[in-house]
This record gives sequence, C-alpha cells and structure tokens, in this order.
Amino acid sequence: MEDLLKKYQGKRVFITGHTGFKGTWLTYILTELGADVAGYALEPEMEPNHYNLLELRSKIQHIAGDVRDGDKLLQSIQAFQPEIVFHLAAQPLVKKSYDDPADTFSTNIMGGVNLLEAVKKCESVKSLVFITSDKCYENREWIWGYRENDPMGGHDPYSASKGAAELIFSAYQRSYFNFRTSLGSVSVRAGNVIGGGDWSKDRIIPDCIKAINEGNPVEIRNPKATRPWQHVLEPLSGYLLLGIKLLEDPERFSGSWNFGPSTSEVRTVVEVANKIVQHIGQGSVKITGDASNHHEANLLQLNCDKAHQLLNWYPRWHVEETLHMTASWFKDFMDGKNMKEVTKNQVYAYFPELV
Repeated sequence: MEDLLKKYQGKRVFITGHTGFKGTWLTYILTELGADVAGYALEPEMEPNHYNLLELRSKIQHIAGDVRDGDKLLQSIQAFQPEIVFHLAAQPLVKKSYDDPADTFSTNIMGGVNLLEAVKKCESVKSLVFITSDKCYENREWIWGYRENDPMGGHDPYSASKGAAELIFSAYQRSYFNFRTSLGSVSVRAGNVIGGGDWSKDRIIPDCIKAINEGNPVEIRNPKATRPWQHVLEPLSGYLLLGIKLLEDPERFSGSWNFGPSTSEVRTVVEVANKIVQHIGQGSVKITGDASNHHEANLLQLNCDKAHQLLNWYPRWHVEETLHMTASWFKDFMDGKNMKEVTKNQVYAYFPELV
C-alpha cells in the first residue's frame, strides 16, 4: 500500500464534500501525501467541526458550493483540471431523510448527476471514485453479506437515494465513461463508519459524546440493531487504493466495490454505546425505544471478497480497537488537546508504513 499511496504526491485531486466527516479525514490524508487538493462543499454546519480543527482551509483550494449547483460545480472542476475526483458530498442522515426527503433526493441524486456530468465534460479526469453507501442495497435482512451485483433498493428516502445514485452512476459508466479508455470509474459502498470528528445528529457516537458532555444518559432507540462497525480510515484506505489503481489499469478496476469489516466485527448498538461510555470513563446508557415508528434496518452486512482478492484490501483495526480509537479521539478533544496532532497520530497509527 505504501508505494501506491505515495503516488498521490503532486497529483491534482478534487473532492466534493471535503468539509464533512469522511471528507475531512480524506482531505487530511491527501495533504499529508503531498497531493494538490481542491475541495468543493458547503461550509461546515456546526461548531466544533473537524475541518476547522485541522485548519484544512489553509492547505487546500477551498470552494464553497452546493453540488446541486451544476454550473458552479462544472466551472470549478474545469478550472482545477484534476486527475482524480472523489465524490463524497451528500445528505448522509437517515432520520433527516424522513424529515426532508426532497432535500435528500435533490442532493444525493441530482448532486450526483451534476458531478457525473462535470466529469464527463472534463478530459483531465482519469480516475473517479463515487462514494455511496451500503444502504444502496435492497435490504432483505439476510445473515450473509451483499455482493456488488446484488439489487439496489431502499426502504427509507436516504437508502432509496443511494440506490438511485448507484443506478445513475452505472448508466453514466456504461453510456459514457467506458468509452473513454483513459478514464477509470468506481462506485464504492461502505457503512456504519465511526471515528473522531463526527458531530452529526442522530448517529450513535456523536449522540454518546453529546449526552456525556451534558451529563445525561445515552438514549438508545433500537438497542438490538446490529451493525458492522468500522473506523473511518478503513474504507478511506480502500478509496485511496482505487484512486491510484484506476490510473494504472482503468479497465480492470472500474466497477463497484464494497468495503467493510468481517462478520465477526458485528456489534449491537447498545454494546457500542456501553463501550464508548466505558472508554470515556463517564456516562451511562438508557434504552428508550423509538417513538417515531420510522423503519430501521436490524441487520446489514457487506461481502468484501472482491476487495480482498483484487486489491489485497483488508481491515486493519478490529472493532475493539476501532471503538478505543474513536473514544480516545473524543476524550482528547474534551481534555483540550491539539486535535491536529491527535488526528495525525491516528492516521499514522493506521498507516505505519508512511511514517
């Protein structure tokens, strides 16, 4: 992996959604690798936020914009002339998708269309990594993992928007991108990503931290729901591998890819909450039930054999280490430590070959 990642040095990389949770970690890694990065996203929605804590604005070309503004997005990509594009911009919350489905569909579907149109019209792009979600699959609550060729679907607006985004990506790939021999393109699917720097509403880790800070018990709505938890650096390592692999062999690596932990890493929501409370050293957990009656999946897993066999990609951190690194990041923040150093230390703990 070291040789591949070092090939980012000097590469021109365009990221949508660089101010979000996954986007900030990806942007930081790319700046550490010596890439020339331009980011296109809305300004961070809340304080504190990981983007400002890392002072990324001073390290990249920051473009404030909405992916639903197709003209501005196209102009920004054409002006920067990137070789590699990572598309992460999205409305990422299931509960918010119930509250405002139109916003979710317009961002996740038409925002994706605008990005694909811009890539289609920008000849400098040689590698496209289009991030969706594990929730793009039609979830039948199987005990085995979904493969990349399983049907798309979606019970809630968020999941449906991701399934639709995948279908649209596939249409662009087969109608346009496959005829550009120098362009490789992938859609990538990962879910239940946790880690430091995530303050989003209605997610288990931010909910735990918020409750602990306020001296309240962590309220759990669906305690028996199981998730394949993984640290944010796990799927990002896969995205980064593909970004370079597509430059080297676009025909072989184009397509769809899953990135997730093994089935042995699955834990219930209440187990995760209890572990976070334990690692932080304060707080408690309270099971409340969900009064909204919104559908929530109980089981969703990915089959990652393709990534194992063709990329030699495997998770590096087990779930216990993932929970420890996540809780320790937030504890360091609560203790007033330098979060640039904390984040850097975690990145290099995950990628020791880059030290």
